[in-house]
Amino acid sequence: MNAESLYDLPDAAATARLGAALAAALGPRPKGVVYLLGDLGAGKTTLARGLLEALGVQGRIRSPTYTLMEPYAVGETQVLHMDLYRLADPLELHNLGLADYPPERHLWLVEWPQKGAELLPPADLCVDLRVSGEGRQARLAGPLSEFLKVEH
Repeated sequence: MNAESLYDLPDAAATARLGAALAAALGPRPKGVVYLLGDLGAGKTTLARGLLEALGVQGRIRSPTYTLMEPYAVGETQVLHMDLYRLADPLELHNLGLADYPPERHLWLVEWPQKGAELLPPADLCVDLRVSGEGRQARLAGPLSEFLKVEH
């Protein structure tokens, strides 16, 4: 059975802290597939930035909105931050070279995974962000959520 957790995020800083908490829970060699779901402006990129910063990524962390994918080295692992919103056809995923970074050894953070249709592997964790009043609410679900102990 997949566990499900709900988090209230009153501001962008809390969203980034949840990302940092996820990084801590994933450990020093993160791997797997994390779907980041939610409408435009829901905080998906903010959460990804918090996670990447907590993993030790230095420098500017760019949104992959126009590049589709930004890779980041974390030790021997690559973290691929993807934003598929602008993907016109799921077959364009083949042009990203994802086969070089299997999720069994690397971490995929995927915004707008529904644009990748059936070409993406199933998620180990889904983070669904929704606007809630002045802040956000995050729902974590999936096989990996059973093992995450996230405090923020």
